[in-house]
Amino acid sequence: MTTVTRFAPSPTGYIHVGNLRTALMAWLIARKAGGQFILRLDDTDRERSRPEYADAIMEDLEWLGLTWDRLERQSERFDRYEAAAESLRAMNKFYECFESPVELDLKRKKLLNMHRPPVYDRAALTLSALDKDRLREEGREGYWRFLLDQERIEWVDGIMGPISIDAASLSDPVLIRADGQVLYTFASSVDDLQMGVTHIVRGADHVTNTATQIQIMRALGGTPPAFAHHSLLTGPQGEELSKRLGTLSLRDLRARGVAPEALLSLMARLGSSQPVELRMSLDEIAAGFEVSQFGAAPTKLDPEDLMPLTRERNQRLPYAAVSERIAGLGVPAAIAEQFWSVAAKNITTLDDLAPWAALVLEGAEPVIEAEDSEFVATAMQLLPDPPYDGETWGRWTAAVKAATGRKGRGLFMPLRKAMTGMDHGPEMAELMPLLQRVRGRG
Repeated sequence: MTTVTRFAPSPTGYIHVGNLRTALMAWLIARKAGGQFILRLDDTDRERSRPEYADAIMEDLEWLGLTWDRLERQSERFDRYEAAAESLRAMNKFYECFESPVELDLKRKKLLNMHRPPVYDRAALTLSALDKDRLREEGREGYWRFLLDQERIEWVDGIMGPISIDAASLSDPVLIRADGQVLYTFASSVDDLQMGVTHIVRGADHVTNTATQIQIMRALGGTPPAFAHHSLLTGPQGEELSKRLGTLSLRDLRARGVAPEALLSLMARLGSSQPVELRMSLDEIAAGFEVSQFGAAPTKLDPEDLMPLTRERNQRLPYAAVSERIAGLGVPAAIAEQFWSVAAKNITTLDDLAPWAALVLEGAEPVIEAEDSEFVATAMQLLPDPPYDGETWGRWTAAVKAATGRKGRGLFMPLRKAMTGMDHGPEMAELMPLLQRVRGRG
C-alpha cells in the first residue's frame, strides 16, 4: 500500500512553528516511504479563509523545500460532504439539533455544578417531526450532530502508544453548523478516507477529535489511518506558547534571517530522543527521522536556538550560494570571494553581510578613546593608501610600535577600533586587503 500523508492548514492566517512540526513530520513519513504528501487547504470557513493566506502557506512550504504531490481544497468538495451527510442520515447516525448556544451553555454549567461530565444529553433525539417544524417556525435553524456509539475507541498511536477513550464521556460532535458550514471533524474525516490517507500526524490536543473521527470513518465504511499525536510546544520556561505563536510565523522567522535548514533541523528533532544537529538537506533529515522516537510530554521551544543553527548553516555555504547577494551589495568582483571567506566567520544571518560590505566599501566610523587620540593620529600618518595586501597589517603595526613604543593589546586594540569601529572581528591581516577606503586618515 502506498503511504499517503497530508498537511491540512486552514488559510485563515500565516503558518507558525507549531503547524510546521505537523507538516514536517507528515512530509518526512511520506518521503521515507516513497509515498505521497498532500497539501490540503481546509478552507470551509468562508468568512475567515483568505486567498492571500493560502498563497502564503504555499510560499512558506516551498521556502522550506516541503513540496507536495497533490493540492486539494475543501471548498471544492462540498458535494462530497453532502453525500456523506446523506449517507449518515440514512443510517440514523446523523441527527438535527436546535438548542441555542445559551441553552447549551446552561446545560453545561448545570452538569458541572453536579460534578458530572459536560456531555450533551441527546435531547434532540426525542424531537418529533412536528417539534422540528415548530422550532423552525420560531426562527431556529437546525445543526447536525453525529451519534456516537457509546463504546471504547481504541488505537495504537505512533507516538503516544495505546490509547483508549470511552465514547460515553464525549459529546456527540457537531459536524454541520446551522449556517451550513461543514466543520473540520467531518470534512477531514471524509477527505482522509476519499484521498486514501494512510498516516495522520497532529498535535496531542487533537486526541479527542481523533477518537470521534475514527467512529465517523468507520460509519462511512472506511478504515481509519494510523495516527501519531506529537507533543505540544511550550516556551523555554515551560510557559504556554499558543499566545506567542503569532510572532513565530514562518514568514516572521524568515524576515529575521532564520535559515530554512536551521528551522527544519530543529523542528525535525525537537522533542525526540535524538540531539538537534544542523542538517543541510531534507534528505539528511529524513535519513534519521523516526516518528516513534518522539515523546508525548510538552516540548520546550526557544526560538533563539534557531540563531546558532542559522550561523552554522551560513558559515557552511559555498561562495557560489551567496555570490549574487554579495554582488548586490556592491562588493567588487575581484575581492568578492575573499570577502565571503572573511565575512562568513563573523555573521549570523545573511543580512549581516550588509554592514561588512559597508565597512569594506566606505570604511568604518572610527571609535577612538580619548587617551588614544594622539596615538591613533600618529598611526594614521603611518598608514599608506589602499590597496592593501596580507602583509600590510603586520608592516603597519610594526612601524607604529617603533614610532610610539606601544605593544600588545595597547597597540592592536586602538588600531582595530579606529579601522573597523569594533573591538572584535576577523583577523586584521585578512580584513586589510579588502578595505577600499579608510576613514580618519590625514
